[in-house]
Amino acid sequence: MGDDRTLILIGPTGVGKTAVALALAEHWPVEVISADSRQVYRGLDIATAKATPRERRRVPHHLLDLVPPGERYSAGRFAADAGEAIAQIRSRGGFPVVVGGTGLYVRALTEGLFAEPPLDRPRREALAAVTGLMDNATLVRWASRLDPAFPGGTGRQRATRAIEMALLTGRPLSWWQRNASTGAQVRGWIVRLTAPRAVLHQRINARAAEMVRRGLVEEVAAALADGAPLTGPGMDGIGVREAVDVLQGRLDREELATTIAAATRKYAKRQETWFRHQVGREGLVLDATRPPEHLAAAIVAAWNEGSK
Repeated sequence: MGDDRTLILIGPTGVGKTAVALALAEHWPVEVISADSRQVYRGLDIATAKATPRERRRVPHHLLDLVPPGERYSAGRFAADAGEAIAQIRSRGGFPVVVGGTGLYVRALTEGLFAEPPLDRPRREALAAVTGLMDNATLVRWASRLDPAFPGGTGRQRATRAIEMALLTGRPLSWWQRNASTGAQVRGWIVRLTAPRAVLHQRINARAAEMVRRGLVEEVAAALADGAPLTGPGMDGIGVREAVDVLQGRLDREELATTIAAATRKYAKRQETWFRHQVGREGLVLDATRPPEHLAAAIVAAWNEGSK
């Protein structure tokens, strides 16, 4: 396999990316690099839908469980870590496949990110003390005011980042992304999985119910007992926020799966928009209602055709 391309499997949450990656292992010596901004956090396996221990024994997975929920992990750091993992996998004859739904991570890996200007540490810490007291809605509102290109509805960490860059550099984050980008780590060949909305919603609903059944609330309670801060970057994901609401009495446990599913459906819609408009044009789009084995065979055939 002398091809310099890296296979990148993307799609909205719940579409079935993991199943396809496992099916690809029947054709190639696959090792998966997770491109999921939530799966880097330790102790939140159910909440972030990580591959199960059985799946990881079948196919090695990388860039899971890297940092505690209170630590920030950036797209730039992901690109560097993923690039290194890809090189190591290739060096031992493996076939790296990047799998995930975090568009910014994929973009950082395949297109590069901006070179961050130096930020004054005392001012940064003072600003963090202020933004740490804001709720999510307030953070997003301020981020949108300071950067008109900020995609509303994104998570707390991204909103805080947009505020920080605008106030500490005098230019919005979107300006830095357009005008000061660094080089890409890999040449990506992208496969985007899609599914009709009704099918995707059905899968999301089923997954939310399964998360609750497997012990989501207990997992989040254990993370908090272990010292994870409520405002930590890893505690801002869908599923974790709602579980915290249950633990603090703001949400009935009986409503948890429904609430998570509703939030996930909205997030999946934003993911699909991102992938359609901001991820490279090279690659393949496949209907994920087909069995994973069929999708894997289609990917292998298209890859081999592109190698000629």
